[in-house]
Amino acid sequence: MSDSASGTGIPAAGHTAGVHRPASGAVVAVLAFAGIVVALMQTLVVPLLPELPGLLHASASDTSWVITATLLAGAVATPVTGRLGDMYGKRRVLLLSLGLLVVGSLVCAFTSSLVPMVVGRALQGGATGVIPLGISIMRDELPAERLGSAMALMSSSLGIGGALGLPSAALIAQHADWHALFYTSAGLGVAAMALVLFLVPESPVRTPSRFDVPGAIGLSVGLVCLLLAISKGGDWGWASGTTLGLLAAAVVVLVGWGMFELRTSAPLVDLRTTARPQVLLTNIASVMAGFSLFAMSLVLPQLLQLPEETGYGLGRSMLVAGLCLAPSGLVMMAVSPLSARISAARGPRVSLMIGMAVVAVGYGLGLFLTHAVWQVVVVASVIGCGIALAYAAMPALIMGAVPLAETAAANGLNTLMRSIGTSSSSAVVGVILAHMTTTYHGAPLPSLSGFRVAFAVACGAAVAALFIAAFIPARHVRATGGGTAKVPAPAPADEPV
Repeated sequence: MSDSASGTGIPAAGHTAGVHRPASGAVVAVLAFAGIVVALMQTLVVPLLPELPGLLHASASDTSWVITATLLAGAVATPVTGRLGDMYGKRRVLLLSLGLLVVGSLVCAFTSSLVPMVVGRALQGGATGVIPLGISIMRDELPAERLGSAMALMSSSLGIGGALGLPSAALIAQHADWHALFYTSAGLGVAAMALVLFLVPESPVRTPSRFDVPGAIGLSVGLVCLLLAISKGGDWGWASGTTLGLLAAAVVVLVGWGMFELRTSAPLVDLRTTARPQVLLTNIASVMAGFSLFAMSLVLPQLLQLPEETGYGLGRSMLVAGLCLAPSGLVMMAVSPLSARISAARGPRVSLMIGMAVVAVGYGLGLFLTHAVWQVVVVASVIGCGIALAYAAMPALIMGAVPLAETAAANGLNTLMRSIGTSSSSAVVGVILAHMTTTYHGAPLPSLSGFRVAFAVACGAAVAALFIAAFIPARHVRATGGGTAKVPAPAPADEPV
């Protein structure tokens, strides 16, 4: 006795007869914890960045690969793990992703050399798909009344983990051997795996198909060329042959990949579904939202740590700077249920627009409120509030427009779009702060004007996301006995409803 989920007789989500399913609250808590653990991994090495050349006995340019490797691996792994989750089981692939995090953490924990460290960080990046996989499991397993708030929390876990991870990592690095950071990451990964194994059921929703190996290779090559050019262009020179060659190769490979995907019977990414206005515009807005999120992480810690003698720096330690940003993570956690309620009442498009408007206001405040620690905390909290509203709305928009059997792949692509935004933010803000400098004791430091320009650019990205979101097709809302329910547009005849 099963409903057809994908035209193949696969049971619909949450309706496996005779099988005891864990409480939905436990499923949400475990998946959100796994997402936060993955986000913590991404900020793990931030306190070590100034010291990495000495710790790894390598140049600053070479040690930057510790960050770049994680970025590239995550970009490649996210869409691939999403598709594998749809085909072979989302919980199974989520456990595999967390396993990569644990192995990568242990590799980093047992080395003080550059190459093994880069390999370990690349393995850690392979866990980036945990968040979109978790959102897809929630769609399959949770009752409708719990789904909105649960997805909001899971989607916001990326920002929550990043904000809470910075002070935690700084505290460990300041009071223990730096390898303890990676032992901690491995321990958290093992805990997340155990909780998922015992408390999260495997989704019955599958997409029987063959895996698109050529599509995975083509997308991986295109993304690596694109993100490598974006992340390393500042070091190599934006007009250098290497950077321009990689950008040109990315265009050629991705265009060829798109043509192949449109012709294959079982594509890695269904581009026809991706081209629907609701999906396409949400993904474009996600790039802008990712840009806005990461700009805060680049600018505010530097402002807090620069010497007070500069006239605008606040002279705080890395630990204090991290603690100042931690409230933004708590705000994200508190606000994510509000986004779900707004989406239920007015539709997720409205939540996305409100969120990006709040982010724009936060960066606008940052143009003026940077003269005291409490002002920086306020700015970070306002931006965090907007990011939570926006990030929580994105999976609802995506899943309202894709078939049930493609949710993991579609959410993985949306997460990839945010990653492209964060990578672009790192490159753009890095260029701004590198070229708008002042001299302090003979050394160049980012100037106050540079920070303000970075805030203005991030504000512009948030306004652009707001403008794009305004064109996302609206979803009508009807009253129900328990509040409101969204009425999506009818699915085409050849797709599951």
